Amino acid sequence: MIKRLLRYIIAVIFIASGFVKAVDLKGFSFKLEEYFSPSVFNLPFFEQYALELATIVVVLELALGFMLLMKIKLKATLVALIALCVFFGFLTFYSAFYNVVTDCGCFGDAMKMTPWQSFWKDIALLVGLLILLLLNKNYHEKTDLGCVKMPVLGIFVLVMIYVMYRGITHEPLIDFRAYKIGTDLNAERQKIEQDPSVYKTFYSLKNSKTGEVKKVDQDEYINKNYWKDETWQIEEGKTTSEIVKQGYDSEIKKLKLETPTGEDKTAEILNEPKAILVFVYKPKEASTQLVAEIQNMMMHERSVKVYGVSTQPDFFNKIPNLMMDEIAIKTIARSNPFVMVLEKGKIVEKLGAKDYLEEYKK
Repeated sequence: MIKRLLRYIIAVIFIASGFVKAVDLKGFSFKLEEYFSPSVFNLPFFEQYALELATIVVVLELALGFMLLMKIKLKATLVALIALCVFFGFLTFYSAFYNVVTDCGCFGDAMKMTPWQSFWKDIALLVGLLILLLLNKNYHEKTDLGCVKMPVLGIFVLVMIYVMYRGITHEPLIDFRAYKIGTDLNAERQKIEQDPSVYKTFYSLKNSKTGEVKKVDQDEYINKNYWKDETWQIEEGKTTSEIVKQGYDSEIKKLKLETPTGEDKTAEILNEPKAILVFVYKPKEASTQLVAEIQNMMMHERSVKVYGVSTQPDFFNKIPNLMMDEIAIKTIARSNPFVMVLEKGKIVEKLGAKDYLEEYKK
């Protein structure tokens, strides 16, 4: 009974984890790009293949989770899942220890986890899988059930591939993001302002006489007069800023729409009766024809404020240019270019530019 329950729990965790990533495969590929970036593993060559690698990882996670649930090739499945856990464990430990990727994307945007939470989750799964492998060391596959289970597995994988395809070519089938349709961005910004996170600066101090090292926060450093005592020296490169009170957390805190000269237009735009934002997170990779078409269409919007938002100050030539960080744009846009429609700061429509043009032409 315990053996079966443990198998079900682990299988469901892998299927759930794979499903939320499959729904928003582009979002997971963005997370892999972060891992491949120069500031983390410095493997820029793999950034261009992030979507393909994301697809392989998600298909493996879903298929193996389903195989564990259905008890298909149990021993081989357990070994493969153990290998997957070791891989994920390495990534999450690296993220946590070096504080380089603050959210591993294990459960997409459906459930945010800190790197350390993700790491210990992977360790718990690894221990559970090892226990299952030990408990099933004498297990023998029933070959007569393969003709039933394998077609079911095939159907499951095909359905998940459709879900992934839908998320890549259009919008995710289920939107777990902070910027889903119906979100009031003004209300979210107010919540962030009313309940901000509190950070403190921590210093690593070394005693020049005894060699003792201690970590103190900014208040201790002043109140206990460490700054006056010349025997205590701040160790170079070890000063950190750490959160001491978690406030209201939302990806919307990254929303900052600025003109090329640095003027913040966010509040103004969120108070417009209606505003249309055209986002481009990688200007060099965006279709020039599609960008031209969407700009030409937007020029006919007389009663609506229209803005182009990219990482370049002069990317749009027919609508006003605004700038935003690439990662911040990616929290909103899954297509390049992408259109978001606001009414007094409330998101009423989100579509890839190609889909938006098709809707407009109807």
